Amino acid sequence: MKVPRHVIENRRNKLELLLATRRYLPLQEVCAQLKISEATARRDLIALQKTGRITRTHGGALSEFNDRFPSFTDRHRRGARSKLVIARAVSAVFREGGTYFLDSGTTLHFLAEALRESGRGGFRVLTGNLSAAAILSRMRDVEVYLTGGRMLPRQSVLLGEGAVRAIEGWKFDAAFLSAEGMNGEGLWNSLLPVIAHQHAVIRRSTKNYFLLDRAKLGRRAAHFLLSWPAVDTLVCDAPKAAVLALCADIPHWHPDDPAPEVEIQPSASEGLPVHFL
Repeated sequence: MKVPRHVIENRRNKLELLLATRRYLPLQEVCAQLKISEATARRDLIALQKTGRITRTHGGALSEFNDRFPSFTDRHRRGARSKLVIARAVSAVFREGGTYFLDSGTTLHFLAEALRESGRGGFRVLTGNLSAAAILSRMRDVEVYLTGGRMLPRQSVLLGEGAVRAIEGWKFDAAFLSAEGMNGEGLWNSLLPVIAHQHAVIRRSTKNYFLLDRAKLGRRAAHFLLSWPAVDTLVCDAPKAAVLALCADIPHWHPDDPAPEVEIQPSASEGLPVHFL
């Protein structure tokens, strides 16, 4: 049975709006959102591309993320003061002999800067955050390892299946992670491969810290990342009352509070390949 033209156009308008709102969308999610087959989704995408209503990006979700998500440089300038306050507070958690993971994102770049300022050392870091790795590698008594994976130059990060495989060979005393939004349900991020990467880290970590500045309060992104019971510590510079208004059970650490005590456990890597910097 032939589908009426107005039904097709209505569906393509919805697709165009989805792409404009979400900035990037894997093919499987197009199918799920519009309840159509992959063949139909491809026809619609090609039709929108031919009319100039969208731009096709090769390489799937990670390429789309790299090309369309605001670049590392753009994000670095936003909320810099809040991120620096958070980073300086969190730097006190690092202990000699510890093994840590630093996530992608500009707040983690500021954390690397704060660690360099503090003069702390004697610990190891695994990261896919190229900016943070470059800063930490200049510290005399810090071992820095890169996850490997696919390099996304605009985002200054390594991601993908190779990165996840490397993470699974480590145990971390603590992981320092980021997200794009938080509400009463929990934490949110925009890209499923990033979330898969973060879940792998959390599985290998004794404790997780999520570093979010006040601008993320009450915001959602495309995909749900984690519920509050799975978050060990949220570090946020928003007023405590505003954070707890989202959910009374949020484990909130304000940067003005004293740093919590951290016990260091033997956390040696288990021999999977990583890239030493």
